[in-house]
Amino acid sequence: MSSDDKVTPLRPKRPCPECGKPSARETYPFCSTRCKDIDLNRWLKGAYVIPARDDEDEADNDPPK
Repeated sequence: MSSDDKVTPLRPKRPCPECGKPSARETYPFCSTRCKDIDLNRWLKGAYVIPARDDEDEADNDPPK
């Protein structure tokens, strides 16, 4: 390979979900370990939840036909 060859990145650079800076390869999709740890802390505290719809809860309570 010559120095003129360009390496195709495996993933496109995306903004960090925490601060908006360009992501780093070592901490993808985050820009730094700090932003990665902030996000992990939010998951562990339960700050992120998947909302449930009421009709799904009611369907679980109905007896099978």
